[in-house]
Amino acid sequence: MSGTIHQFDAIVVGGGGAGLYAALALSQNKVPTAVLSKLYPTRSHTGAAQGGIGAALGNKEEDHAEWHMFDTVKGSDYLADQDAVEIMCQEAVETVYELEHLGLPFNRTPEGKIDQRRFGGHTKEHGKAPVQRACFAADRTGHMILQTLYQQCIKNEVKFFDEFHVIDLIVQDKVCRGVVAYAVQTGELHLFHAKSVLFATGGSGRMFKITSNAHALTGDGMAIALRNGIPLEDMEFFQFHPTGIYKMGILLSEACRGEGGIIRNNNGERFMERYAPTIKDLAPRDIVSRCIYLEVRDGRGIGGKDYVHLDLTHLGKEVIEKKLPDISDFVRTYMGIDPVKDLIPIQPTAHYAMGGIPTNFNSEVVVDENGTALKGFYAAGECACVSVHGANRLGTNSLVDILVFGRRAGLSMANYCKETEFSPLPSNSEEPSRALLNQFKSGSERIAPLRSDLQSFMMDLCGVFRTEKLLKEALTKVKTLKERSTNLTISDKSQVFNSELLDAVELLNLIDLAWVTVESALARTESRGAHYREDYPKRNDAQWLKHTLASLSNDSVKLSYKPVKITKFQPQERKY
Repeated sequence: MSGTIHQFDAIVVGGGGAGLYAALALSQNKVPTAVLSKLYPTRSHTGAAQGGIGAALGNKEEDHAEWHMFDTVKGSDYLADQDAVEIMCQEAVETVYELEHLGLPFNRTPEGKIDQRRFGGHTKEHGKAPVQRACFAADRTGHMILQTLYQQCIKNEVKFFDEFHVIDLIVQDKVCRGVVAYAVQTGELHLFHAKSVLFATGGSGRMFKITSNAHALTGDGMAIALRNGIPLEDMEFFQFHPTGIYKMGILLSEACRGEGGIIRNNNGERFMERYAPTIKDLAPRDIVSRCIYLEVRDGRGIGGKDYVHLDLTHLGKEVIEKKLPDISDFVRTYMGIDPVKDLIPIQPTAHYAMGGIPTNFNSEVVVDENGTALKGFYAAGECACVSVHGANRLGTNSLVDILVFGRRAGLSMANYCKETEFSPLPSNSEEPSRALLNQFKSGSERIAPLRSDLQSFMMDLCGVFRTEKLLKEALTKVKTLKERSTNLTISDKSQVFNSELLDAVELLNLIDLAWVTVESALARTESRGAHYREDYPKRNDAQWLKHTLASLSNDSVKLSYKPVKITKFQPQERKY
C-alpha cells in the first residue's frame, strides 16, 4: 500500500456537533479517537444553527418530554419512527444540562435558569397553544455548541486531522475497517484503519440554487455510503426554511418568529392567520414555506415579485440587539437595511435533509429494510436518518438530533471498540479513491456549468411544489448530467491545496444524491410534510405510511420500503 496508514480504535468523520459530541463520549471512555474534517472543526455548519435546542425543561412554563414527542411526530407528518423520537425527546433534557455543565453559555432567566423561547411547531398539551421550549445562547446557539465541544475534545486529547477530505469507506466481509482520506495540504492519500467509523458529515443543500447551507455541505458521507451499497432513506424529504434572505438564501433563524416576528405579504397582511389560525407564524416550516409560495403565486408577493416581508420592527431595539444580534448583523451587512425599522425581504431557502444514511437509535448504520446493521459503521446528525424528523423537521430538533444521537453514537462505538479486535485492512484499499481522483485529468466538461445546471433544475423542478411532469423533467436532466460528469476535467493540476479537484468530487456526490432524491420523489404519489405533490395533494397513509430506501444498482436507482414505527400517536390530520 502506498498511502500513509494511521490506526485508531474510532474514526469520526465530520467536526460538527454530532461528530464532536461522539468524539468527546469516546475519549471520556478512554477509546483512542481521531476526528477527520475537511474544515477546521469550529467552521462546521453546526455554527450556523442560530435559534436554540428544544428540550422540555419547563423553566418558563409547564412542559413535558411527551408533549415534545407529540409535536415532533405531528410535525413529521407521522413519518418519524416514534421509538427513536421518544428517546430523543427524553434525552434532550439531560443532554442540555450536560452541555451547561461542559460550559455552554446559555441565556438565563432572572432566576438564573436556562432561558427558553417559542419555536415553530412546539406546543403544550398536545397542540393547544405555543410553548417556550427552545434553550438558546442569543442567536449563536450552534456556534456556542461547537466552541464548547471542541474545547472539551482538546482537553480530552482527541486527535484532529483538519482539512482531510474523506473519499471512501473501507468495507470488507460486511465489516467497516476504516476510511480513505485526501490530505488537502499535501495532496496525498491517507488510510485510517479503525475498529469503528462514524459519519457525521452534514447535509446536501448545495444541490439547490437558493440554500442556507454552507458551500461545504455537498452530502459527502451520504454519497460515499450510497456508492458502497448502503441505501439512503427518505431522500425525497428536503426542508425549505421559510425565512432565507431574498436571493441569497442566508438563514434568518426561526428565533425571529419565536421572539414575535411576523411574516407579511404585499398588502401588509399577516397572512399566516388564514392558514394556521392557532399558532400562525409559528407553524411548521413546510407549511409556512408553502404558504409563502401560495401568496406569491396569487400575486401578493412584495411588488409582485417572488418574496414577502419579515417584520421585526414592533419588537423594539433592545430585543433585536440582545436576542437576535447575529441576525441584525446579517441583515445590515447583506441587505443594507436596519431590522429595527425596516421590513426584511425573505423567501424559502433549501435548508435541511430529513433523509440520509439509515440508522437505528444506537446510531448503527442499517443496510436493508430488516434493520441489519453493518458492523463497525455508524452515522449521526444531518447525514443520518434515524428517522426522528420523518417528512418535516421541527425547528430546534436538528441540534437535539446531533447532540442526542452524536452522544449515543460515541457511547455505542466505545462499547463496540472494547469488545472488538482490529480487522485487517484489505490490500490496495486506496485504489478506488486514487482512480476517482485521477479521472479528471482529461475531459471537456467544466465543474461550474454542471453545478449551476444541477442547482437550477433541482430548485425549479424538485423544490417546494412538485408534479410528475416536473419530476420527470428533473430525472431526464439529472441522468444527462450524470453522463456528462464522466467527462469532467480540471485545469489545476497541482498537488497541494487543490480545491478544484475537491470541487469535482463534491459535484459527483451532489449529482448522485440529486438522482436518488428525484427518483424517490417521483415514486411517492402523495403529499406529506416537505414533499408536496400538486398532482397528489392529499396524504395517503394507506399506501405511503412507509420509509423509502433508495440504492444505486447497475446505473439505476432501486427503491424499496420499510414500515414506520408507531408506538403512541396514530396518524391524524395536521391542523395548526
